[in-house]
Amino acid sequence: MFYYLYYFFYQVWSPLRIFKYITLRAAGAALTSFLLVVLCGPWLIRKLKSFRVGENIRKEECPDLYKIHAHKQGTPTMGGVLIVFSILFSLFVWADIANKYILISSFIAIWLAILGFIDDYIKLKHGRGACMNKRTKLLFQVAAGLVLGIFVYFDPDLSTKLYLPFLKNTSINLGLLYILFVVIVLSGSSNAVNLTDGLDGLAVGSLVFVAVTYSVLCYIIGNAKFSSYLFVSFVPNAAELTVLCAAIVGSCLGFLWFNCYPADVFMGDVGSLSLGGLMGTIAILIKKEVLLLLVGFVFVLEALSVILQVASFKLTKKRILKIAPLHHHFERLGLNEPKIIIRFWIIGAILSFLTLATLKIR
Repeated sequence: MFYYLYYFFYQVWSPLRIFKYITLRAAGAALTSFLLVVLCGPWLIRKLKSFRVGENIRKEECPDLYKIHAHKQGTPTMGGVLIVFSILFSLFVWADIANKYILISSFIAIWLAILGFIDDYIKLKHGRGACMNKRTKLLFQVAAGLVLGIFVYFDPDLSTKLYLPFLKNTSINLGLLYILFVVIVLSGSSNAVNLTDGLDGLAVGSLVFVAVTYSVLCYIIGNAKFSSYLFVSFVPNAAELTVLCAAIVGSCLGFLWFNCYPADVFMGDVGSLSLGGLMGTIAILIKKEVLLLLVGFVFVLEALSVILQVASFKLTKKRILKIAPLHHHFERLGLNEPKIIIRFWIIGAILSFLTLATLKIR
């Protein structure tokens, strides 16, 4: 909205040119989404409680874990609805909503939010043991990945090249296989964040570091001079994604206000799937997919812990961890929840610095 004040009226009143600058609009988007979540959070929590939309922790699934998390029984969930709404509202107010990258990112966020909402609803209606059929859930994620992959494949400003960090002008052209690669990245990123969302503030706090990092990358890659100086691929109009990243940062910090230990609300699948999918989408659109493994290594590690746990049990009938994902394993080792969360955040911050450092290591 403010962008179009500049676009249509700056010749009438020159101070409106201030809304041209991405840095200002990014700051505005971050502040808007933060305030929206903080101000509307208490109302949403009351509504979720009145509708009895609460966490159901099943004792039979893991009695030892139930002892640790029994106090979370009934805590309102599905708070991710507010996160997604605040991001989309901030984009409407501050971003160029006609920008093709903003449009495709918004589509992915809404698609995965609806998927997560359905999954959360099934769990609430039929109990924690019930959930959407895994194949159906994966099918919806694959469909979103195909839409994004086809979009990238036919976009004249993008390519099917996979750029490798630390190496100057080195890439692998995947051709048509890039669409399959996008499906894997999008499904993997959304599920990884979903698996990490098991402790108060762990996932949403870790996402802040990823989103801040990608906001810097979007701004650089969307700027011809900066991208040329740093020898990274220039993507025209991708700088507008900086506003999206800033909105994600603001909404995550706002939600952390209520989701930090002890949590007053959980975001549920509606938040984790959409946020994870958004980060994967942004990484793909600015051609920094490989760096997602580094800056999001906390999420990668959590997903790998589940994969290895399942594979080990099926092959050897033995578990390599006490409980998967990894954060629950540390709980069983005796670490208290706040300590685990803070240490994961510290790792996320370090990974963020390392990822940005790769811009000069060529």
